[in-house]
Amino acid sequence: MVRDRGNVRENLLLALDTLRTHKFRSLLTILGVLIGTTTVIVVASVFAGLDAQVSEAAKGFGTRTLFIFKFDPGIHVGRLSKEERMRKPLVPEDAGAIKEECPSVQTVATELFVWGPNPTIKYKNSEILDGNFIGATSEDFATVNDELADGHFFTDIDDLHRRNVAVVGADVVQRFFLNEDPIGKLITVDGNSFEVIGTIAKRKSFPGDNGSDRVVKIPFLTFRKLYPQQKEGVFILAMAYEGKLNQAWDEVRMVLRRRRHVKPLDKDNFGISSAEALIGQFRSIISTVALVTVAISAIGLLVGGIGVMNIMLVSVTERTREIGVRKAIGARRSDISWQFLLEAMTLTGSGGVLGILLGFLLSFLIKTLLDFPSSVPFWSVGAGFVVAVSIGLFFGMWPALKAARLDPIVALRYE
Repeated sequence: MVRDRGNVRENLLLALDTLRTHKFRSLLTILGVLIGTTTVIVVASVFAGLDAQVSEAAKGFGTRTLFIFKFDPGIHVGRLSKEERMRKPLVPEDAGAIKEECPSVQTVATELFVWGPNPTIKYKNSEILDGNFIGATSEDFATVNDELADGHFFTDIDDLHRRNVAVVGADVVQRFFLNEDPIGKLITVDGNSFEVIGTIAKRKSFPGDNGSDRVVKIPFLTFRKLYPQQKEGVFILAMAYEGKLNQAWDEVRMVLRRRRHVKPLDKDNFGISSAEALIGQFRSIISTVALVTVAISAIGLLVGGIGVMNIMLVSVTERTREIGVRKAIGARRSDISWQFLLEAMTLTGSGGVLGILLGFLLSFLIKTLLDFPSSVPFWSVGAGFVVAVSIGLFFGMWPALKAARLDPIVALRYE
């Protein structure tokens, strides 16, 4: 055992000495492994950062909240199907039925959007063209976990009397009221004035989306008074009692199927989702993209492995006489095999370490310069190094066996 450890140590030192002797050749050899490992680290870090941000943002809207749409939930590629486009919109009465007939539902809120281009939001000489203007019932703030930053939310009384009051998001405050108190100020939306009575704290947002912070919420009935022809854009939120999300989902689904006259064998003509469902769909998409990216990265590792095998075969040829001398003084076949295997594994392992370091650097730059979520998971570091060393083990096998099988007498005569 002591002798084997000594041989491993000796072979490892020989491998490192060979790398130092042929620095530039070694660098070119491990380039494919380095690029492949770097790609894996960067992809894993970006996807881990995205996953964390999406999970925080989705859960920020409430882990017990159901989101009820006219359309099927999720990411739509291309145009909606004709069946989805022809669906009748949700109506506020649907929310009332859910509240009355679903015992697992604690709170129901209704939102109404302007169907079409977003209206312009103005204050003095400043304006926001891409803000979200929403009519909402008073239960909306609790249902979507809005946190009050200043002032107060509007109430059922404000809604009943159709008052022109508004609660605004953090980006609206930042844009309009950077150096003044927003409470009591008048903002204008589509020519209508609203008194700001409260502000919402900044939310965790989905990647590339800050719409939840560019929001102006007004009472639901006030919105309907200003836009009486608005039929589309109704959005219902239902918050389940603790531990009853699945029961609430089934109850809401049954109520809406009955109200929308869906036949027993027909699919739903509406969509229901939740934070966990959104996270699950996102992870499904990301895992597919990650799989494709890793498969592409594997090409770089394969090219790197072929390069390692080629250089090791050249090394065996260059050091044929050295192999003969080692065998003549008592080196076993296993000693020669391990010498070249360790050299190949050290070569690719060095490429893996450099790739990991470069991956950390790129991840940091992505997070710092591009303000994009990026966090290197520890499993990717271990996986990158193990794969890099395994490439050396696999592609170094044939050169190692070739060196071990050399006849010592023929090898000593080699010039």
